[in-house]
Amino acid sequence: MDVLTVPEHCPDYRGEPLRLGILASGKGSNFTAIVEAISAQTLPAVITGVIYNNPGAGVVQRAQAAGVKSHLINHRDYPDRESFDQDIVSTLKNWGTEWVVMAGWMRQATEVLLKPFGAQVLNIHPSLLPAFPGIKAVERALAAGVKITGCTVHRVVLAVDSGPIIAQAAVPVLPGDTVASLHARIQQQEHRLYPQAILWAAVGNS
Repeated sequence: MDVLTVPEHCPDYRGEPLRLGILASGKGSNFTAIVEAISAQTLPAVITGVIYNNPGAGVVQRAQAAGVKSHLINHRDYPDRESFDQDIVSTLKNWGTEWVVMAGWMRQATEVLLKPFGAQVLNIHPSLLPAFPGIKAVERALAAGVKITGCTVHRVVLAVDSGPIIAQAAVPVLPGDTVASLHARIQQQEHRLYPQAILWAAVGNS
């Protein structure tokens, strides 16, 4: 049975709605999960906007459907990671963003991005960290023959996938699992976990 390590509801938050800026590189399914949690009033937040780095990323259509503005900042147009991150920070600050939420963001953060937001930069990763950090986490979990994997929400630091863990969800590896089938079940847990973990981070319980 899948196990979530944060409560279904976190009633302790009494502040103003969290102002979330979303960074996404792909389809944006975690973005949609966050939008749905806000609509269901289980996550007291507003999304200031979405930054995406890949032209044609599916998150653009999801943002449009949700009435959320999106903005392309293509890393290929920059000479280095620092200048790329500087434009991201400028855009987020112009939007009044307070929390940076990486939702399928496939770029490594630099100090330029992390310093202005401190501990309020979050990421979700498809493994039970510290196991299988970095790319191809699902493939590596299958290759290693583990019986349980899952997903982790953590605060972002300079070292990839090594920041303080906020919450995790466990997903069993079933006989006959493929990368696609296992990844699909992990994503189901990501969609449950991420909105709750954002709130959990905001109340300071992690």
